[in-house]
Amino acid sequence: MSAVHDGTDRSLGQLVATATAEMSALVHDEIALAKAEFRQDAKRAGIGSAAFMVAGALALFALPVLSFAAAYGIHNLGLGLAWSFLIVGGAFLVLAGLLALIAMAKMKKIKKPEKSINSAKETAAVLQKAKPHPRLTPVEHPVLESVTRSSV
Repeated sequence: MSAVHDGTDRSLGQLVATATAEMSALVHDEIALAKAEFRQDAKRAGIGSAAFMVAGALALFALPVLSFAAAYGIHNLGLGLAWSFLIVGGAFLVLAGLLALIAMAKMKKIKKPEKSINSAKETAAVLQKAKPHPRLTPVEHPVLESVTRSSV
């Protein structure tokens, strides 16, 4: 009794070759998909950061205008113009001082990365104790001897 050959019986080598080709195609497709997604995300990030920069520039341009408006608004309440500008300038200085205090408090809370430092020290200690494996000379290793000799 012989089996019917309908093309489904393939050798192990053919199966491995097919699996390897399909795996390679799958990996290439996954890489292409990742590249496409990255390009799309990079484009969105670029547009988003450009929008933030334009918004920051507009806010920076608006600050003097709003300062003048505040000073003239205080002046309209009956205070002299010079005093109005001094009040607005003083308010900015008080705000800057408060932000500086907050920044200093946050900076004081920054700690050294102790875990990373300890891990790096442990790794350095282990590597200092490690000895490299001796290399085999071509005479001691027949495969290296055949590789290192030139046929020229």
